[in-house]
Amino acid sequence: MSLAEPLPAVARPRRRGRAAPYLFVLPALLLFSVFKLYPIGWSFVISLHRTVAGTEAFVGLDNYRRLLDDPLLWTALRNTAIVLAVQVPLMLALATALAVALNSTLLRGRPVFRLGFFLPMVTGLVAYGIVFSVLLNKDYGLVNWLLGLVGVDPVPWLTDGLWARISLGLALTWHYTGYNAVILLARLQTVPAELYDAAAVDGAGALAAFRHVTLPGLRPALLLTSVLSTIGTLQLFDEPTVLTGGGPDNATLTIGVYLYRNAFTYADFGYASALAYVLTLLIGLLGLVQFRLLGDKS
Repeated sequence: MSLAEPLPAVARPRRRGRAAPYLFVLPALLLFSVFKLYPIGWSFVISLHRTVAGTEAFVGLDNYRRLLDDPLLWTALRNTAIVLAVQVPLMLALATALAVALNSTLLRGRPVFRLGFFLPMVTGLVAYGIVFSVLLNKDYGLVNWLLGLVGVDPVPWLTDGLWARISLGLALTWHYTGYNAVILLARLQTVPAELYDAAAVDGAGALAAFRHVTLPGLRPALLLTSVLSTIGTLQLFDEPTVLTGGGPDNATLTIGVYLYRNAFTYADFGYASALAYVLTLLIGLLGLVQFRLLGDKS
């Protein structure tokens, strides 16, 4: 057959067969482009503008320069960093201990306990925030009433800066510990029992087995939960909004709350979009650091 002759008819169905997967994926790509890529790109365009006298004026990188001199942004960053540095490690440590306990064969009724610890995650963010705001109310909250029974003065859980941060940490720990424990438990159940038997033969005690068998086995799950917790903390909005509104005196003001205020309270969408891009950059950088520290080093 010469080069000038047309291709056999068999080749055409093959080409159509090769294009079929792309046709099936096309609707998802279109939806992703319209509802994800386009808003992301348009948000960057908005970050280069500012509303002046009711009209959008192009200001270039002024919104990003403004970030450096914004004291409220630095307050929000500090508050978010406190939650990230204190509450998240404590929560993951508690979730790890809880996963080990739920995986123990000595515990009876393990499915019931697993369900009980996971149930807080099913509770809506606003709903449980309202419940905690009622429980921690200084004047008529159940917690202060119980403390009063043992002679403890009422604690200003939501009206004092330090106690407001503690209250926020307690609420977050209650809501997310069980969720992280379930993820860790799923990974823990894949660790071969033979490794513990070998450690016992070598004379390793419970702590040594936990250090040299359990923790290495949990490394992928710990990486996942730490990344998810970091992303959730940097996007923290519902809990501080419902519990304290970001107060008192901006003690629980987070980046998410500050971004919302700029966008929907002050209608400064350009600055809010710039905040969103900085937040995305922070999430990416912290994610890379966590992958370096907890990722597979082999």
